[in-house]
Amino acid sequence: MTETPPEPLVLRADAEGVATLTLNRPDKRNALNVDVFVALDAHLAALEAETDSVGVVVLRANGPVFSAGADLGKQQRAPKKNFQARTIERLAHLPQPVIAAVHGPCFTGGLELVLGADIILAAESARFADTHAKWGLVPGWGMSQRLPRRVGTFKAREMMFTARQVDGRTAERIGLANLCVADDVFEAELAALAKDIAALSWHSHRGNKRLQIETQDIALAQGLAHESYRGPGIAPDFAERVGSTFGQR
Repeated sequence: MTETPPEPLVLRADAEGVATLTLNRPDKRNALNVDVFVALDAHLAALEAETDSVGVVVLRANGPVFSAGADLGKQQRAPKKNFQARTIERLAHLPQPVIAAVHGPCFTGGLELVLGADIILAAESARFADTHAKWGLVPGWGMSQRLPRRVGTFKAREMMFTARQVDGRTAERIGLANLCVADDVFEAELAALAKDIAALSWHSHRGNKRLQIETQDIALAQGLAHESYRGPGIAPDFAERVGSTFGQR
């Protein structure tokens, strides 16, 4: 009897310029082990080279839990030192805009993962928490740096010191999530958000993202100069877009 091959730990589906990566370990609450990161890293490496066919990347999860965090069970050896942190960094530096679509619990390592996204769309059922201190751990995948940049230094300390859960609406209010929507319209809102982004210039998206990444830690005057001299210029389809816009009036 032929054995059925195991389901991929990260699924990929493409439609109309949007690539969706789905964490696929629902029986383990999408706990993040090394194998998940290996699969995710491979997808991200492919997407880096697909800027002509993929304009938006969506990161989401199967099952009722987005991710319970790092898998603290059986320990696995990573392919390289700091491999998980490097994978999240790769996610954060994808040329394409990245949407993290979060429903249900998204804890600790899962939160570190979605903090690498450009936009976090939360369902009302979403629950975010940093529980490193519960286990006597210290972040190693970016929490201490990315969380304060999202919500501010002292709100980040509150989350890290208390391990309290933050619901979707509160996450939106404090800036952790960009948007929060009711669960019954979550899929429709995600599809609309991805479609709106994909409909605009991918050239502009890549340029805006690269300029912000390259200048996020420098002074304003240097950033302005960088924008002037290092910007990618107008898109190849600029004239076509302008003509199409005026033609509709």
